[in-house]
Amino acid sequence: MSLNYIKNFYEGCVKPPTVIGQFHTLFFGSIRMFFLGVLGFSVYGNEALHFSCDPDRREINLFCYNQFRPITPQVSFSVFWALQLVIVLVPSATFHLYAAFKDISQECILQKPIYTVVYIVSVLVRISLEVTSFWLQIHLFGFQVTPLYLCDAGSLGEKFTMIKCMVPDHFEKTIFLIAMYTFTGITMVLCVAEVFEIIFRRLCFLSKQ
Repeated sequence: MSLNYIKNFYEGCVKPPTVIGQFHTLFFGSIRMFFLGVLGFSVYGNEALHFSCDPDRREINLFCYNQFRPITPQVSFSVFWALQLVIVLVPSATFHLYAAFKDISQECILQKPIYTVVYIVSVLVRISLEVTSFWLQIHLFGFQVTPLYLCDAGSLGEKFTMIKCMVPDHFEKTIFLIAMYTFTGITMVLCVAEVFEIIFRRLCFLSKQ
């Protein structure tokens, strides 16, 4: 694998042929990942330690927390959004890998019809992946984290039925979920706008012929 091949692949990923694509790379690669990596773990990191029920006993807290989070937040949270970030990058990375292998310059992508069509298809696949992840986010996490959780503790003994538990940082978690939905929405809008930019620039190129 030559250094020129690696250089072309890197430039294609960092500097896509469209202005909106470059902004999407900046937004997606820096702001979204920073928000996920730094703020996300600070909100969900110590949830189990601060989860408390009434009566506040360790075995009850642990039992109800396992019922509240069948999958630990570190796993469900980090794995889902990390996979989302990686999978959404796959279509563009695949295209730029192909372009680097064929030694296709960024200018040729918008000048030759076949390259333009393939690039648009990669953006459309990216949009479909964003829509799918948005739908999964809603079904896995919802839009709001409530401050109280009713735990069915009947299996612990006859004197326990429904126990009220306090969910820590419920407001911060709600804000975080809304922010993640917002980021997903922004990236979908950017992808749609990128398709229109490609079409517009392609028409401008044809009009100058």
